[in-house]
Amino acid sequence: MYNLATNLERNAEFRGHDTALIFNDESLNYRTLNTLVNRVANHLVALGIQPDDKVAISCPNTPAFVIGYYAIQKVGAVTVPLNIMLKGPEVAYHLADSDAVALISFEGNCTLPSGEFCYEGFSETPSCQHFITIESGANSPLPADAHRFNQWLETDQDHFDAVYRHAEDTCVILYTSGTTGRAKGAELSQSNMLCNAQACQALTNQKGTDVSIAILPLFHTFGQSLIMNTSILAGSALVLIPRFVPKNVMQQMQKHKVTHLAGVPTMFIGLLAFAEKHGAEYIDDIAANLKVAISGGASMPVEILKQFETKLNVPVIEGYGLSESSPVAAFNHLEYERKPGSIGQPLPGVTMKVVDDKGREVPRGKEGELLIRGHNVMKGYYKKPEETAVTVVDGWLHTGDIVRMDEDGYVFVVDRLKEVIIRGGFNIYPRDIEETFMTHPDVHMVAVIGIPHKTYGEEAKAFVLLKDGAQTTAKELVTWGKARLADYKYPRLIDIVTDLPMTATGKILKRLLK
Repeated sequence: MYNLATNLERNAEFRGHDTALIFNDESLNYRTLNTLVNRVANHLVALGIQPDDKVAISCPNTPAFVIGYYAIQKVGAVTVPLNIMLKGPEVAYHLADSDAVALISFEGNCTLPSGEFCYEGFSETPSCQHFITIESGANSPLPADAHRFNQWLETDQDHFDAVYRHAEDTCVILYTSGTTGRAKGAELSQSNMLCNAQACQALTNQKGTDVSIAILPLFHTFGQSLIMNTSILAGSALVLIPRFVPKNVMQQMQKHKVTHLAGVPTMFIGLLAFAEKHGAEYIDDIAANLKVAISGGASMPVEILKQFETKLNVPVIEGYGLSESSPVAAFNHLEYERKPGSIGQPLPGVTMKVVDDKGREVPRGKEGELLIRGHNVMKGYYKKPEETAVTVVDGWLHTGDIVRMDEDGYVFVVDRLKEVIIRGGFNIYPRDIEETFMTHPDVHMVAVIGIPHKTYGEEAKAFVLLKDGAQTTAKELVTWGKARLADYKYPRLIDIVTDLPMTATGKILKRLLK
């Protein structure tokens, strides 16, 4: 059986009294977690959810995300995690594109009105039939047609056996840019997800007696696979952090004796900055328990890596992955030399090669595009066979990243072929922003690029060419974009220009804008 949820069932049976989740200093053991998952699974079946149906979930790092995610898996359906910062039109796009028949949505509050945006997107998507709300205590008016997730948890339908799945059956659809265009759903199989969790457990030497902490959002591929699925597989405890605040993270790490920490470089920078000023009361306790820190999502500055290792007396291992590779593909390994600035070596069962623009493998030390083959390569982009055929060729995943491989097989990322902007670990796709701004009545043309940012790694910047006679200001355009795009995505920097550099065929030369 390849159902990802059987890992949870196994722990509920053999170590049921062990802690599974810790949230706001309350905990759930594995037996209770499995029971709550079963209750939700029974209600999903009562709604008519069947194997292979797509069910979207939009929720921050709370027990409800874990419960909803594994309930979807139990019934044999496909989980479609959504970023909680998406606005209504963006939600509608993801629901329609994934063929989601149901949406489980966190209600949110005045500072995070995710439920409002989710219901807006749901209402614009006739093919999505069921809206399930996770009440947050905000006591906002709920849609009359909404099912109540919290009420489902209070029922007594405690038994549910995970539906049998085959290795190649789809497990999740994770949205990503791929190499070009609007966000596409990377279709990952049960085998993809299980093998990646097993590889991550071996990589980090995670055991049932360990405690990991989820500061990365679980709707993100990194947090979902390397943190949540790996913890459930190992039978270890998972501390859930819904919003990254360095002081709270360090307090939770100290209190719960966290052994495994994973994050993106901006999080390590934030923790290090807090520790330098206010961390004296936490550092010794945290360092006494922390076994490994894992960094991914973007390249970590070598100086930050060294400072973190010294401050907390813990090895920091860097790695690399994509949604299309389930996600982890390469990592520095604890038992071997760790080379700062390198993403390490391929995982067991994964092969990498570096090729030139003709597809020919280049010698060690030479730069070229990174290709990946192995158990982690996605099935393809959902309903997009032509784009899949461009990205996965003869089993090789074309990453669009320029790398070099040294004589020891360590890989160093040099640059990106694709234009994706990585802001604080979140992918921003320039075309999404460009298409949104092209709907503004005063905008004639727009080009979006990523520029360096000392805190977030990169920031989106838009160059806007206005229509003749238009008087819109850059400040007004920033406000307009903020209302229509997720908070991590809208461009804070906008230049209004009189022309844009172009080729003879009319293609904007973005490299000349940098």
